[in-house]
Amino acid sequence: MAVKVMTSQEVTKRVFNKEGMFILDVRNESDFNDWKIEGENFAYLNIPYFELLDGVEEILDQIPTDKEVLVVCAKEGSSVMVAEMLSDAGLNVSYLEGGMKAWSEHLEPVKVGDLNDGGEIYQFVRIGKGCLSYMAVSNGEAAIIDATRMTDIYLDFAENIGANITHVFDTHLHADHISGGRQIAEKTGATYWLPPKDATEVTYDYQPLEDGNNVTIGNTIINIHALYSPGHTIGSTSFVVDEKFLLSGDILFIDSIGRPDLAGLAEDWVRDLRETLYKRYRELSEELIVLPAHFMIIEELNDNGRVAEKLGTLFAKNHGLNIEDENEFRKMVTENLPPQPNAYQEIRQTNMGKINPDIDKQREMEIGPNRCAVR
Repeated sequence: MAVKVMTSQEVTKRVFNKEGMFILDVRNESDFNDWKIEGENFAYLNIPYFELLDGVEEILDQIPTDKEVLVVCAKEGSSVMVAEMLSDAGLNVSYLEGGMKAWSEHLEPVKVGDLNDGGEIYQFVRIGKGCLSYMAVSNGEAAIIDATRMTDIYLDFAENIGANITHVFDTHLHADHISGGRQIAEKTGATYWLPPKDATEVTYDYQPLEDGNNVTIGNTIINIHALYSPGHTIGSTSFVVDEKFLLSGDILFIDSIGRPDLAGLAEDWVRDLRETLYKRYRELSEELIVLPAHFMIIEELNDNGRVAEKLGTLFAKNHGLNIEDENEFRKMVTENLPPQPNAYQEIRQTNMGKINPDIDKQREMEIGPNRCAVR
C-alpha cells in the first residue's frame, strides 16, 4: 500500500474537529514525554525508531487497523522509513510532513468574531506550541497582536483580505517564543508597540504601549486604558478591542494564569500578578471575551478551534482567579511552576534585539511545549 503524507494543517483540522487518530511517535521517549501532538481523541504509541531498524513485525499487533495511523518523528526522515515498513506489512499509514519541526511552526487562522463597525478579529492558533496571536481588521486596515516569527502567514493573510497592516503590538516581552512584531513592522511600515517597562534593554525603536493610548484602525478603536497589568512581566499590558474583546497576553488564560518567574522575580512580582487578576480585571465588564496569548492544554480549545471565553465565566471557573488566601496564592505561583521554557533567556535576548540567531538556531530555541502558565 502507498504511504500517504499528512500536513500539519490536516492534523490541526482533526484536532479542532475532535476526530480520532492513532499516532506512532518514533522519537526518543524523553522527547515524546516532554512534548507531543495532542488531540482529545488521539491514541499514542511511542517506539524510538532505532528499535525498529530491523523491522516492525514486533509492534504490528499494537497498531490498530480500524483507525487512521500517523507516524511522527522530529524532522520527517525517520517517520517515512517506519511508515514504509508498516505499509509493506499491509497497514494503511501516513507520515507527518516536516515532522515535529513543522508541527511547531504551523499557524491556523480562525475567525473569533465581528467588530462593531464591520470589522473582524482573527486568532492564529499555533497548535503545536500553544501560542495565540491576533489580527484585528477594520475598513482595510489591520493590527497584529503577539505575532510569532513566522511572519509570512500574517502578511499573506492581510493581503488576501485586502488589508494594510498599520499597527503591530506585543503585550509583553515574550520569553517562550521569538516575536515577529518588529519584522512585520519593518516590512510594512507599521507602528510597532511595546510596553516601555519591558523595553528598558531593547536595541531598537518602538512606540510605548501605555495606559491611556487609543489606537485607531479603520473604524475600530483599540483602547489601551487602565489595563497596565504587571505580573507575568513587569510591563505586561492588556487592552480592549472595540469594547468587546480583552487581549490578556500572558496574564490570564482560559484554564490557568500567567507565571511570574521568567525574569527571575517571582517573589517580587506575585503581588502585582494578584492585583492585576483580583482587582484590575474585576473592574472590567464580565461580558468581555478573553483572548489570551497562549493555551496550555488542548481542552482549552472550543469546538470550532478558538481559544476564547467570557471574563465572567473565567471568574467563576478558573482556579487561579478563586484563591482567597494571599499566602496560598503566593505559594501556588512561586512553588507550583512547570519547567521553564526551552532557552527562554536566549529568546528574551533575541526579542530585545541583543542577539540575532539564524533560523535553524531559532527553531532549536523554540522546540517544546508552551510553559507560560501555572494551574
